[in-house]
Amino acid sequence: MTFRYSRAFSAQTLSAVAALAAALAIAAPLPAMAQSRIAIGMQQEPTSLDPTADATAAINTMLTQNVYEGLTSVDQSGAVIPQLAESWTISDDSLTYVFNLVQGATFHDGAPFTAADVVFSFERARAEGNTNPRGATFASIDTITALDDHTVEIVMKNPDAFFLFDLAQGPASIVSEATVGTNANRPNGTGAFKFDAWTRGDRLRLVRNPDHRNADNVAMDVIEFRFISEPAAATAALMAGELDAFPTFPAPELVAQFEADPRFEVVVMSTEGEVILAMNNAREPTSDLNFRRAVSHALDREEIIEGAMYGFGIPIGSFYPPHGPGYVDLTQRYPLDQDMARELIAESGYDGAPLVMRLPPFPYATRSGEIIQAQLGAVGLNVQIENVEWGFWLDEVYTNMNYDFTIIAHTSPNDLGNFARGPNYFYGYDDADFTALWNAIRTETVDDTRIEMLQQAQNQVADQAVHGFLFQLPSIGIFRQGVEGFWDSQPVLQLPLSEISVN
Repeated sequence: MTFRYSRAFSAQTLSAVAALAAALAIAAPLPAMAQSRIAIGMQQEPTSLDPTADATAAINTMLTQNVYEGLTSVDQSGAVIPQLAESWTISDDSLTYVFNLVQGATFHDGAPFTAADVVFSFERARAEGNTNPRGATFASIDTITALDDHTVEIVMKNPDAFFLFDLAQGPASIVSEATVGTNANRPNGTGAFKFDAWTRGDRLRLVRNPDHRNADNVAMDVIEFRFISEPAAATAALMAGELDAFPTFPAPELVAQFEADPRFEVVVMSTEGEVILAMNNAREPTSDLNFRRAVSHALDREEIIEGAMYGFGIPIGSFYPPHGPGYVDLTQRYPLDQDMARELIAESGYDGAPLVMRLPPFPYATRSGEIIQAQLGAVGLNVQIENVEWGFWLDEVYTNMNYDFTIIAHTSPNDLGNFARGPNYFYGYDDADFTALWNAIRTETVDDTRIEMLQQAQNQVADQAVHGFLFQLPSIGIFRQGVEGFWDSQPVLQLPLSEISVN
C-alpha cells in the first residue's frame, strides 16, 4: 500500500511567490545540472558486507543487486526478471532449470564471470555448516552443473515454488571463489556499483562501475550511505541538506514537519516486515502454550501502533503481510481480554519470576517494548527491559537464544518458513506438522493450492501463539524534491541504485 503526500498552497501564497519570482527574474540562475552523487540516510549499519553469510537486513538493502548480482532479480511489483541469467528454461516436471548466462560480465576485480562462479556460489551455500541465511533454497538442489562457460543446469530434489524468486535475494548472490574470503569487509561482485570505503559507525560509499554492461544507464557516480539511527539526528541531517533521501525514516512522529515543507516529498508504504513480540519457545515460561496465549490476550495492538508508530502500521494476527494474496485476518484470534490473560497465566504455573525483554536499537522496537511492558504488567507479568546494541542482540538473542521476549521485524518475503527452521533457530519452535506443511508449500507449484496451504500455516502459528503478532512495519521515505527512482513498494530487501537520479 502506497500513499503519496503533496503540498497545497493558497492563492495568496501563490501570488506572493509569483511576485517574488518576477522581482528576482533578472538574477535568476541557470538551471541546475543533474547531480551525480547522492547521500542516503540509513537506520541500520550492516555487521558485514557479505549477504551470503549474514542475515542482517541492511546488507541486502544496500548491496544486493547493486554491488552483488544474482541469476535473477525482481521488479517493483515482485515479478522475477533476468539478471546474470539472461534467460532460462524449466522442465515440465519443474525439476530441471537451465540458465543461459550473460556474456562479458566481470567482477569488480576484473575477473570474468562464468558458469564456474555460479557452481561455486551455490555449492558453497549448500555445504554442510555454511551460514547462508537461506539454506532451504539450496537444500532443495540435487546437482549443479556447468554445461559450458555460459550455461548452468540445476536439478532439484523436488519442485520449489519460490526458487527463481529466492535466487534474486542477497543470499543467492554470485561471488568469486578467489575473493569470497574478504567479501565481509571488501565486497567483490558483478554489480553496477563498486565498493569504495566503509567508515564504521558513520558511512559506506559506493561508486559507479564503469565496466558494467548497464553503466551508460546509471546516473549516479557516487552513493554515500550515512548511518543515523537517532531520529533527531536524522531530521537535522535532512533539514540541513546533508542527506538527499532517507528511505526508511525512523521517526513517524516527525513526518508532519516534512509534509509541511515543500523541499520534501513523503512516501509511506507497506513492507514485507512483520513486527513480532518474539517469545522463546524453548524455555519456561514462554514454552507453555497457555502462557503464550495469555500474552496474546494482553496485547492491545491499536495502542501499540498509535503509541509507538504514531498511527502508521497495520495490525496483524499471524506472520503474513496483509497485502499478500494468501492473507487471513486473524487479529481477533486473541482479542484483548485481561481477565482471560490472568486466568491463562495462573494455569501456566508462572511464579512471578522476572522476564527479560531484550530490545534491539530500533525505534519501533524500543517504543513498542515500553508499551508492551506496561500491558503485560497489567496482567501480572514482571517484565524487565534491556535495551541492547545490535551486535549484542545478534549474539545473545539470535544466536544464543538467551531471552524471554524480544521485538523484531522480519522483513524478508516468504518468511513463514522461519517456523520450520527447528529448535536451534532463535524462536525455539519445533513442530513436525508445521515443518511438513511448509515443505509442502515450497514444493506446490499450483498457485491456488499453495495459497490455501499458506492460509493453513498462518492459522497454525496463530493457534499456537508462537509469538505475539503486532503490526506490519511501514516504510516512511523522506526525499528531497528532485530525487527520483526510489521504489514506492518493497517486495524484497533491495534498494536498486541504478534507477536513481537527482535533478
